[in-house]
Amino acid sequence: MVDDNTYGQSRFRAVEIEHGWGPNVHLLDQPLMWSWLARLSAEGTSQPEITRLMKKLYTHLAWTVAGAELVQETVKVETRMHGAHPGVTLNTVVPSKAQRAVTVAIARAGNVPSQVLFEVLNEALDPELVQQDHLVMARTTDAENQVTGTELMTAKAGANVDGATVFFPDPMGATGSSICRALDHYRDEVAGTPAKRIAMHLIVTPEYLRKLQSEHPNVIVYALRYDRGLSSEDALQAVPGTHPGEKGLNEQSYIVPGAGGLGELMNNVWV
Repeated sequence: MVDDNTYGQSRFRAVEIEHGWGPNVHLLDQPLMWSWLARLSAEGTSQPEITRLMKKLYTHLAWTVAGAELVQETVKVETRMHGAHPGVTLNTVVPSKAQRAVTVAIARAGNVPSQVLFEVLNEALDPELVQQDHLVMARTTDAENQVTGTELMTAKAGANVDGATVFFPDPMGATGSSICRALDHYRDEVAGTPAKRIAMHLIVTPEYLRKLQSEHPNVIVYALRYDRGLSSEDALQAVPGTHPGEKGLNEQSYIVPGAGGLGELMNNVWV
């Protein structure tokens, strides 16, 4: 009997809004997730709803990114009807279990997202090939409270990332200093060449994408929202990523409209 090949391959791609940032940037078009992100960003939202929303958002974001980016394979499954119809099997595409994946928890706001992604990857892949690394970083500022960079204070990482898909699930892509510092660390201090490097964010700014594409142009970016609330009027009417007047950061390098300091909100620690 000839196998039904309807599900013999997947063409899944995330639906995106139109933008000018190139093929490595994916600004997702997903109204249900936008509604959760709007609740997370709202002034009156506090714990424990903040963590519940964060877990929900990153669970769905993980499903989307894994479906689009992980290596796939075709499997044959004998269903419960196999005894009655032994010549018919279920053929379907799934993520190949024999692939390495690393998720990087960037403290503080990235801890919960990374744990959510770690659990999803352990369900989809061989758990022996999935690892979670941890980086502790903090913004550095000058006397005027301007962000000057990011200090990496400690790193707990596996021996190498050779051939792995390395994920950086950090909610806020603001200045780009944290993600670029993390990417520098894996390029310079961790052995091996990853198959892919993927940044997973809830919100990104034009400033973030400019810095990332300048310093690490091959990194793949997924984000639910593109915030440019301090842009010129002309820029706000233009397709994202096509106008030089786009701006999403205030003088303290917080995203506008943004969601406030999620690291502080998630931990109830205001330093």
